[in-house]
Amino acid sequence: MKLHFDPLSELNIITGYARDHVLINKVRHDGNLLVTPAEIHGGWAPGGFAGLSADDFAAVQALAPQVVIVGTGTRQRFPAPALLRPLIDAGTGFEIMDLAAACRTYNILAGEGRRVVAALLVDDGG
Repeated sequence: MKLHFDPLSELNIITGYARDHVLINKVRHDGNLLVTPAEIHGGWAPGGFAGLSADDFAAVQALAPQVVIVGTGTRQRFPAPALLRPLIDAGTGFEIMDLAAACRTYNILAGEGRRVVAALLVDDGG
């Protein structure tokens, strides 16, 4: 699905997504990644949803977000609470949703000027 793109924006905006990739400012990114309004970090959570670890969420927390949007692929899946401990201990708000909802929500929060991190897991076909 394609999303609206504001060419005047200097923010990282998610302009499209599919099961196996995300478009950020019209550039395709394959694989799991972290997106902030100013940065893109590829290679996040290399083990996919099944391989998520507390260290993956510690990397998210290291970006000092106000809120984290976790996109879990084509369907909403909830990580074990122990894995989310770095966010919980820091008092960082987070929401778990499917990839499509996460992309839309990230764009809204980034557009509002929030310190948001989208932690996006694309489906690996498995």
